[in-house]
Amino acid sequence: MKYIGAHVSASGGVENAPLNAHEIGATAFAFFTKNQRQWVAAPLTETSIRLFKERCEELDYKPHQILPHDSYLINLGSPEEEGLKKSRAAFLDEVQRCEQLGLDRLNFHPGSHLNKISEDDCLKRIAESINITLDATRGVTAVLENTAGQGSNVGYRFEHLRQIIDLVDDKSRIGVCIDTAHAFAAGYNLATPDGFRSVFQEFDDVIGFSYLRGMHLNDSKKELSTRVDRHEVLGEGHIGITVFELIMGDSRFDGIPLILETPDETRWSKEVAWLKSNVKA
Repeated sequence: MKYIGAHVSASGGVENAPLNAHEIGATAFAFFTKNQRQWVAAPLTETSIRLFKERCEELDYKPHQILPHDSYLINLGSPEEEGLKKSRAAFLDEVQRCEQLGLDRLNFHPGSHLNKISEDDCLKRIAESINITLDATRGVTAVLENTAGQGSNVGYRFEHLRQIIDLVDDKSRIGVCIDTAHAFAAGYNLATPDGFRSVFQEFDDVIGFSYLRGMHLNDSKKELSTRVDRHEVLGEGHIGITVFELIMGDSRFDGIPLILETPDETRWSKEVAWLKSNVKA
C-alpha cells in the first residue's frame, strides 16, 4: 500500500493538518508540530491534541502514514555548546509533542559542523544527541533525512546516515527518510532507470530498506552533484518524471509516508493524483 501526501500547513493548530491533507486527496501527510523557525513554542493544548487525534481517526490517518518534521533551527551536531544545548532541548520537546499526539516517528535533518569540527565528530554528536532524547522518551522513532550537502551540512552520503545509526543504542527507534532532490543534488543520479536501480541498491547495501521510514518526493531545480537544496515540481526539474513512476511501482516503498515538498502547493492535489495513478495493483 502506497501512502501519498504532502507537507501541509498546521496554521491555526496542529488539528488542522489532517483536514488540509484530506483536502488534497492525500493518504499521508507531514507537518510541523510547532513554528519551525522558533526555538520555543507554547505547549500543545489538550483541545488541539484531542482534535488532532479525532480528525486523524475520522479521516483514516494512522501514525505510520504521518511524518512530522522538526524545527529548521535544530542542529544536533553543533560544535557550539550553547547551540547544542538549545538544539537538544528543542529536539526533546519535538519528540514529546509527537508522543502527545500519538505519532510514532519524527523526521529531522542530521546537523552541521559549521566548519568548526570534523564530519566524524559532528556525526558522533548527532548520535549522542539522539541517544539522549530516545532515553528520555518512548515510542517515537528518530528519522534521519539525507541532505543535499549544502554548506556544512552532514548527511549527504548514505555512509553518514549509516555511521549515525551504528552509534545509536536503540536500533528499533532509528530510521531514515530519503529526499529525492537532496539525493540528486548530493550526487546520486536518480534521473534514469539504471540510476534508480543503482542508487537504491547502494542504499540497501549501506543502510538497508529495513530502516526506511519515509520519503520526500521532490524534483530538483539544481543539477546533479551541485549540493544545492532547491526543490521543483515533479517532472519540471533535472531529475524528471521517471524516478517517481518507478517508486510508485516498487513495493519496497510500500507502507511509509511518501511526502511532496514541491514548491507550488496549488498543484499538490494534481501531483498526489498523478502519483496514485502510477501505483501498480
